[in-house]
Amino acid sequence: MGKLYFGDNLGILRDHVADESVDLVYLDPPFNSKAQYNILFRSPAGAGPDAQLEAFQDSWRWGESAESAYADVITSGGSAARILSALRSSMGENDLMAYLAMMSVRLIELHRALKPTGSMYLHCDPTASHYLKTLLDAIFGFHSFTNEIIWKRTSSKSDHSQGAKRFPRVHDTILFFRKTPASTFRPVFTPLTDDYADAKYQHVDAEGRRYGLWDMTGPGGAAKGNPYYEVMGVSRFWRYSRERMERMVADGRVIQNRQGSVPREKRYLGDSSGVAIGDVWADIHPINSQARERLGYPTQKPLPLLERLILAASNEGDVVLDPFCGCGTTVHAAEKLARKWVGIDITHHAITVIEERIAEEFPNLKVTVEGRPRDVDGAYDLARRDKYQFQWWANWLFGVQQYRERKKGADKGIDGEIFFLNGPRGVGRIITSVKGGETV
Repeated sequence: MGKLYFGDNLGILRDHVADESVDLVYLDPPFNSKAQYNILFRSPAGAGPDAQLEAFQDSWRWGESAESAYADVITSGGSAARILSALRSSMGENDLMAYLAMMSVRLIELHRALKPTGSMYLHCDPTASHYLKTLLDAIFGFHSFTNEIIWKRTSSKSDHSQGAKRFPRVHDTILFFRKTPASTFRPVFTPLTDDYADAKYQHVDAEGRRYGLWDMTGPGGAAKGNPYYEVMGVSRFWRYSRERMERMVADGRVIQNRQGSVPREKRYLGDSSGVAIGDVWADIHPINSQARERLGYPTQKPLPLLERLILAASNEGDVVLDPFCGCGTTVHAAEKLARKWVGIDITHHAITVIEERIAEEFPNLKVTVEGRPRDVDGAYDLARRDKYQFQWWANWLFGVQQYRERKKGADKGIDGEIFFLNGPRGVGRIITSVKGGETV
């Protein structure tokens, strides 16, 4: 299953995503950074200047939509309503409060959609991560918080040379919540380095197998729930149950170097899975200008990042949902890893980018797009709801490249352009204009 939805994710979640039907949610919503993101399209040689096209504006404003979202959360009651009400009382009605209200109502719907074995990753930055975590604690229960993953998304910047009075901001935050203790999780490993293997696996047995010796005592003793018993004449708090310890002794996995010394666990180098990855990730680099996967889409995340997240918290055949799917990195990773997937985005440009990306990477995959107008009534409805997205869709329908001059101001009625070979005159250009108005 691969399905894309074009439209507001709140309505789509409510109308099309059933209770407890999703195994994993990843969302990378706009960060309320007030940034204006654009995509640069290069015109064919000789066809005029480059055109710059607005992809989306990462900004939120308190208004009717935010008030409606806030009312939905308050009406639903529970801890999330109390937290959001307290935030509004302390912060007032501003852009950040609008962001939190709009996110809260969506997070409640995503929690509803998750199976008991499901999990959620919320990708954000430090400007609002602490508020979002508080809301997630209220929605999931504070016991469901699992990790705050720090992803180093860029190298250190020389912000100080531009007068910045702070440390350079180089990381994103990924909040990891599991719906219940039964939620799927498997650790992710990186290979051992030669230096680590030489330091930890210093011994060789009679068969030529390298091994190392590890401490088996239970840190924290009884306070941490570790059992106390005797092994090879030595009584301690151990990290393993008595039954497991007996099996390890029988299998030759416990070594006592001399009588009275504390027994240690024997681990073979060949059995090692590697080093378990922690919650600080500096080994996945951002997409550079030469990367094959680079689409030129703002805020595009690297494919290995999504692959790691999906592998850790889902199984083959599971359903992965991304309600802010942008250029489709999540659905790309999910398809590559044999997961089912659902992507939602409110911009038609994002939907077309994903269609092209999937077609290139998985040419035999049929992708269904829901929410795109299929008849005149659907076109009227889109025009009423969002004239800008109607313009995008109308240009796409006729194979027109969306147009926006680099400079600000009126577009002089030009919404799109088509280039064609014009014989000895080189490249020809047709300009288009999308108009709306009342029906006669």
